[in-house]
Amino acid sequence: MRLRIYLLACTLLGVLAALAVVSSVIVLVDLVEVSRSLAGRDDIGFPQLLELTLLKSPAIILLLLPFVFLFGSMGAFVTLNRAGELIAMRAAGVSAWQFILTPAAAAFLIGLLSIGLLNPLSATLNARFEERRAALTNDGLPGSTGEIWLRQGDGVSQMVIHAASKDLVGSAIHLRGVSIFIQSVGEAGGLEFTRRIDADEALLMPGYWRLTRAREARAGSESIRSEVLLLPSTMDRRSAMEKFVTPGAVAFWDLPATIKSAELAGYSPAAYQLRLQQLSATPLLLAAMTMLAATFCLRLWRLGDLAGLAGLGVALGFAFFFLNQFCGALGLTDIIPVMLAAWAPPLLAFLSAVTLLFYTEDG
Repeated sequence: MRLRIYLLACTLLGVLAALAVVSSVIVLVDLVEVSRSLAGRDDIGFPQLLELTLLKSPAIILLLLPFVFLFGSMGAFVTLNRAGELIAMRAAGVSAWQFILTPAAAAFLIGLLSIGLLNPLSATLNARFEERRAALTNDGLPGSTGEIWLRQGDGVSQMVIHAASKDLVGSAIHLRGVSIFIQSVGEAGGLEFTRRIDADEALLMPGYWRLTRAREARAGSESIRSEVLLLPSTMDRRSAMEKFVTPGAVAFWDLPATIKSAELAGYSPAAYQLRLQQLSATPLLLAAMTMLAATFCLRLWRLGDLAGLAGLGVALGFAFFFLNQFCGALGLTDIIPVMLAAWAPPLLAFLSAVTLLFYTEDG
């Protein structure tokens, strides 16, 4: 037990050191990128730039967490090898499985913690970054580029909303130049046009849209004008904001509801489904990276070529990371199933680590 605690402490220290280095690099790069994107704005100073950077960086740090465990674990086991401690452990009859599985189990638990607690925090900060940047640049809603389309609905009706522009008014979403197309859902699931509403402005309030200077038209009847028209809505501010931000800005615990909402509204939920599955596979990926790092550092220091093996381990870690991104792109385009796109790279990395460990330890 004492040996396992010692190995765990060494590994965690290595991971923390790697996390400090990676975080510093990410913050520096993000600060430069934010400064470049907001260049020429005299009203935005260094405090605002630093605030945007600190809001954006946690999401990227979590994305690169597999590299943190790869580099940190490799550094820890190389240090133990150089000090002769691995030789002493193996000479005492301790199997490599024993001193590798303990850090791998810790990485798995940290992965669970990252998706359960750290991911919601980083998603909140990321969404706040989108809002704050939009407010500073006066670009309206996060990710906005001119006109927008929204869709909301349930099993009874579907509503397609088109707007020429949008912005935030306090905590509400404000649309201008609005056209709303309302369709009813038939028994067989078909859609039938019911009415169209045009309005100068629309404000999303809790449970309804508040339309200003609205003109309502139904098939076969004259249009009806209203100075103010209230239209029930199944969309709230958060779900509307999610239409303008990336899936990375949606917290892990909110993804199932977001997927269901997208399906009811007729949107493709593939991006949110992929995000949910990739986050669920994070603990396995972190454990696999830890095992890969340790496996490539088991060769005795006095036999030489340990640096080459460590470099090979880093290269293999990069290969699995980019394979993960590539499979994600294939999953988004429906070339392969989302489940396969999310789970294949972590499973492949884990099986590769186990295979290499069998070969190294048991011949």
